[in-house]
Amino acid sequence: MHLRSISRIIIFLCILLLFCCLHAKAEKNICHMIGDSKYPLLSKDGDIIIGALFAIHSKETLPSFDFTQKPQQLFCSSVNLIDFRMAQTMIFAIQEINTSVNLLPNVSIGYRIYDTCGSRLSSMSATMALLNGQEFAVGERCNGQSPIHAIIGETESSATVIMSRTTGPFKIPVISPSATCECLSNKKSYPSFFRTIASDYHQSRALAYIVKHFGWSWVGAVNSDNDYGNNGMAIFLKTAQEEGICVEYSVKFYRTEPDKLQKVVQTIKMGTAKVIVAFVSQVEMGNLFDQLSIENITDFQMIGVEAWITAKSLITPNSFHVLGGSLGFAVRKIDIEGFADYAINKFWNTAFPCSKTEGNSYAFNCSLYQDLLALKKYNEDVNEERYSSNVYKAVYAVANSLHNLLQCTKQGHCEKGLTIQPHQVVEALKNINFTIKTGDRVWFDKTGAVVAQYEVVNWQKDSDGSVQFKPVGYYDASLPPDHRFVLSAENIIWAGGKLQKPKSVCSESCPPGTRKAALKGRPVCCYDCIPCADGEISNKTDSNNCKQCPGEYWSNAEKDQCFLKAIEFLSFTEVMGILLVFFSLFGVGLTTLVAILFYSKKDTPIVKANNSELSFLLLFSLTLCFLCSLTFIGQPTEWSCMLRHTAFGITFVLCISCVLGKTIVVLMAFKATLPGSNVMKWFGPVQQRLSVLAFTFIQILICVLWITLSPPVSYKNMKYYHEKIILECSLGSTIGFSAVLGYIGLLAILCFILAFLARTLPDNFNEAKFITFSMLIFCAVWITFIPAYVSSPGKFTVAVEIFAILASSFGLLFCIFGPKCFIILFRPEQNTKQHMMGKNPSKS
Repeated sequence: MHLRSISRIIIFLCILLLFCCLHAKAEKNICHMIGDSKYPLLSKDGDIIIGALFAIHSKETLPSFDFTQKPQQLFCSSVNLIDFRMAQTMIFAIQEINTSVNLLPNVSIGYRIYDTCGSRLSSMSATMALLNGQEFAVGERCNGQSPIHAIIGETESSATVIMSRTTGPFKIPVISPSATCECLSNKKSYPSFFRTIASDYHQSRALAYIVKHFGWSWVGAVNSDNDYGNNGMAIFLKTAQEEGICVEYSVKFYRTEPDKLQKVVQTIKMGTAKVIVAFVSQVEMGNLFDQLSIENITDFQMIGVEAWITAKSLITPNSFHVLGGSLGFAVRKIDIEGFADYAINKFWNTAFPCSKTEGNSYAFNCSLYQDLLALKKYNEDVNEERYSSNVYKAVYAVANSLHNLLQCTKQGHCEKGLTIQPHQVVEALKNINFTIKTGDRVWFDKTGAVVAQYEVVNWQKDSDGSVQFKPVGYYDASLPPDHRFVLSAENIIWAGGKLQKPKSVCSESCPPGTRKAALKGRPVCCYDCIPCADGEISNKTDSNNCKQCPGEYWSNAEKDQCFLKAIEFLSFTEVMGILLVFFSLFGVGLTTLVAILFYSKKDTPIVKANNSELSFLLLFSLTLCFLCSLTFIGQPTEWSCMLRHTAFGITFVLCISCVLGKTIVVLMAFKATLPGSNVMKWFGPVQQRLSVLAFTFIQILICVLWITLSPPVSYKNMKYYHEKIILECSLGSTIGFSAVLGYIGLLAILCFILAFLARTLPDNFNEAKFITFSMLIFCAVWITFIPAYVSSPGKFTVAVEIFAILASSFGLLFCIFGPKCFIILFRPEQNTKQHMMGKNPSKS
């Protein structure tokens, strides 16, 4: 309501009150209302009077407020069937109570029912009339007790707010059957307000739940620009945000604002949301429907509220084209026994005396009921009693509170002489708890409202083509949270008469294996779907984040499951492993053949040269070197890791020790040929064996210390590859491994230097030359091994190490034993002592 209109009402009421007080002094202490001579539309006297305000007409023609003449009487038109039915229900309930022997047995209830004509001005005028009466003696009512004990009404929230603020200071209880604004739950502002309908707090939240239930994350919102619509929509928007629902637009309008209505329709038309939450009153919904029909805007799924979802006035020949399939919450329907018969057959004969003959003495009152006479053939579905049942409960609530205040007994007696103050009725209403004849229990919570109970209804066409409000579920706040909301989705007909639920999202759902990525400047429901990174998964739809797979797991190609990483090691069954095994065994076989050949020619000079024992020991150590490469193939275990490195270190030291011994023998043999030299006695066969054992023992000692202090162990390397596990041998102590390699390198360098010095000694078969070349190959292989070992990934690290072992072993075998085998097999004439010593006979 506009501020300007409110100001006019306040000024008008002040003038009325001022005239009342002045007129009371001038006219023998009689006080009556001046200006609007409006009397109750329906009234009846009784010991207790209940007032009521209903918009029985929905339109009002306002008089001129120029304050230059006496205000003219307001003119009302257009009958409102819903509020008229409420007035009937109130009268019916009062008649039941007046004939009851159990409730207020010897007390009669009267009523004063005013027609507000849907106008705030008439509402205020009627409220003041209820508070003071139309004519009364000064000192009795003007400054004393109100002539009524409670007020039923209003039906709209905004009008109820105005009325409750007016009656609040006088503590007169107001009970509304249909004002649902959550703002009225504030007991500090409205201490004497009650309602037999739940507040919009529950309905607004239930609207968000129903949107969430059907998976709609992108909706439009329209509300009436009044207390009812603004408060209800505010609660819905807050709950929607909590539930992850995005609102594309939230627009509002009022029934007297056609320009805003046009903007609302254009917003709906331009929007992408296919679901619209309409928190509007019945009148605004009618205006919105008319405009949507003009613009031919269809196929929008409307989610409605109790104010319009069951309004038969919205059903027109074209309404289903726009509103068909609408879904929303309705006040629970209750059939009041006897009311249909009363409303149709009895009410008209007693309520309208002008319906009698022309000569009847009541004919002069016909002008008061001119618009209502059109309702004589009224046969609207009387059993569709939704708000009417709330009026029924309100009347019985007042009656039960008065029954307690008047100390009525079961013997049928009430203390009629007691003075009942309005604040007493307020306190009594807080404590009532009774059951009406329909079986419904009535009580008020701390906010003055009843428990929230709604039916979920759906606009459907019946077999005869008529529009029906089909129940498809319910919401009951009195039940446990998990059982409050029940829906039968299979019974719902959706917008456009479709059987398939409409889709309303800003962005399509992100499938498993992806995550939602917010779009800058857009609501959270608008997003892109980004695939999860390697090693991450999302196993549900619309995941906000991807989850990292545990350490030994990796994501599949679809990024929706984690599986155990593949374990990689150099296997005997793969091609590389087979090739390395072949060359290793080939080396063993070749070394064995050389040993057999040497053994068969053990008495020849070329085998005896440079100590045949060292030659056979060298062949044995080379065999071990070829075999130790096999320990590097296969799945690493704790024992295999210790064996492979220690076997490698010891066998190669044994091999290099033999070569070193042979090199020293060459040098000592040359020195022994000099006159007076006896150096060979210091390095004979015994010393040669001891030197080999001594050099090898040092390596054994290093290996024992390494294994004891920090041995190599099996290790799952997950750093080099993310998608697989490299099963390898951790060195344990890097110092230990370096000591083993360093010692081998030291002996190899020493052997190379000695052999290099002995390469020029005079001899037809100087073995030092071949040792020099073999050590050169050995050192080259292991120098290049280091960077290759460090840079090779996974199982290739092991392959590089095996390759170095085999290459150096084959180098020693071919360089040292290859020339001798060639002479034995292909040049037997050179296998003589004279040829070996360089003393070949002269040619004759």
